[in-house]
Amino acid sequence: QVQLVESGGGLVQAGGSLRLSCAASGRTFSNYNMGWFRRAPGKERDFVAAISWTGGSTYYGDSVKGRFTISRDNAKSTVYLQMNSLKPEDTAVYYCAADSRRRPLVIAQAMDVTVYDYWGQGTQVTVSS
Repeated sequence: QVQLVESGGGLVQAGGSLRLSCAASGRTFSNYNMGWFRRAPGKERDFVAAISWTGGSTYYGDSVKGRFTISRDNAKSTVYLQMNSLKPEDTAVYYCAADSRRRPLVIAQAMDVTVYDYWGQGTQVTVSS
């Protein structure tokens, strides 16, 4: 069983920055591809970013490219999402997710919510204009 706990959300003004963290339990975190998704009120869950178990591959949703950066620290069993130049439309609940089946990360799988078998509880990010 894997538990994921997000932190770092909050209220920030447009143009500001936040860093989200997702701490994972389990001794095989280094085998997991990890993803970040978000859900805005009244909308579907959207793909934000993903990182391979090696850390060597990353993918981003079009709306966050150039502003957000995903990274991981396998020694700390933690994945991060650095969010810069935040916009009001980034307001959402952000979720991290783990794909525990060690495999290469490809974009089609990275964006597919059904690929991930563990999810965190989410952390609220609110960007004021």
